[in-house]
Amino acid sequence: MKTIQHWIDGSAVPGSDTAPVFNPATGAEQARVVLGGSADVDAAVVAAARAFETWSESSLSQRTQVMFAFRQLLVEHEEELGRIISAEHGKTVDDARGEITRGREVVEFACGLGDILKGNFSDQVSRGVDVHNFRQPLGVVAGITPFNFPAMVPLWMHPIAIATGNTFILKPSERDPSAANFVAELYKKAGLPDGVFNVVHGGKPAVDAILTHPHIQAVSFVGSTPIAKYVHEQATAHGKRVQALGGAKNHAVVLPDADLEFAANHITAGAYGSAGERCMAVSVAVAVGDAADALVEILQRKAREVKVGPGDEPGVEMGPLVTKAAQERVETAVGTAHAQGATVVVDGRGLKIDGHEDGFFTGPSLLDHVTTEMDAYKEELFGPVLAIVRADTLDEAIGLINANPYGNGTALFTASGEAARRFQRNVHVGMIGVNVPVPVPMSYYSFGGWKDSLVGDSPIHGPEGIRFYTRPKVVTTRWPQPAQQVTAGFDFPTSS
Repeated sequence: MKTIQHWIDGSAVPGSDTAPVFNPATGAEQARVVLGGSADVDAAVVAAARAFETWSESSLSQRTQVMFAFRQLLVEHEEELGRIISAEHGKTVDDARGEITRGREVVEFACGLGDILKGNFSDQVSRGVDVHNFRQPLGVVAGITPFNFPAMVPLWMHPIAIATGNTFILKPSERDPSAANFVAELYKKAGLPDGVFNVVHGGKPAVDAILTHPHIQAVSFVGSTPIAKYVHEQATAHGKRVQALGGAKNHAVVLPDADLEFAANHITAGAYGSAGERCMAVSVAVAVGDAADALVEILQRKAREVKVGPGDEPGVEMGPLVTKAAQERVETAVGTAHAQGATVVVDGRGLKIDGHEDGFFTGPSLLDHVTTEMDAYKEELFGPVLAIVRADTLDEAIGLINANPYGNGTALFTASGEAARRFQRNVHVGMIGVNVPVPVPMSYYSFGGWKDSLVGDSPIHGPEGIRFYTRPKVVTTRWPQPAQQVTAGFDFPTSS
């Protein structure tokens, strides 16, 4: 059976302890992944620190040339990488290709850092004095990433970190670890020097070693809110910069003037795509006023039409959940919702796929008459469950969203520009879509929510990513003529 090893200093490195990697569509173990700890993290840091000495001094041209080559390799190997992701995560191959494309956009953003990193220059701020500024890399930085996007979320981090002159250690999810090693091999083919990009697999011991290592300067994390808070607390206590993106409970508000067929079609895709295992998934639809009954009727039809099956089968729209435990948790949540008074309009529990009876499948579930006190509303289920909450007015819907502890993404379906403007100005959420169900911004904007969806104040990629992985210097210079006498004053200097 294949063993997925660490990638340190440009080559595969074995480990002693291992854990199983399953095929979610069959339920069978398909590989083993090594589980690293402090010694493995330390080895990666040593390699990364050594590589930083030369990589940080490399030219912008050299770095962007590597990024251009890496981007082309991602294009050429998209199908292969997509199938690797599908086999370990369970999502469809098409969905996996989509996450690679969105991650590749950050690589393209990193290809243009030569222009973005230009500093400013101010001539003659005082007599014979000029000022300029520039940014420098931090050193060795790390990323801790979740299972749901094994290619895209790491690609939100390491291209910008590397292009700005840092060296990087990735700790991917042990549930679907192969994509990280595949990307490491592509970097090597692109000409990235050994030690600049490293992969250490493992669980909490590897995470804790990263958070406490004295030579790691910054940590980027995407995952659940409780772990994001833990990462932020531990890493900042050890003097590191931290990006910590947490969980979500994303609402899609549908007004009576919306095209209900259009809205339902996009909400269905946003709720059940990738089996709902997205931090930007639509998990709550807020039906306003007269839209409710008609919307539920259309959503019911569309939920029943979703084709569920193995992710590599043509025509499949939704694959299995990533683990047996995830399947059981989601199906238990549907039962709890019914017990608490919700109407189970579509019940996805107990789904069996011919030839894949042991796979971790559950079908789309649609819950109506959900209230804010129910667990199905309060908890991030991270599965194919869509809850319908009814509201009388748009302002009531906005108040409901603002009262929720999460603030990652939200959407409004309407034909009214006034309603859209009121919504986007008043809702307390970081990323907003108007007639767009999953408003993940382009790579040249930054990704990050509000409230419990972002711990600290550092969003990811885009301009915020550049600021996160670099630190500024401001230089004030004077070059007096040899014969010129410049009197030094004891008063605080001014610009006169």
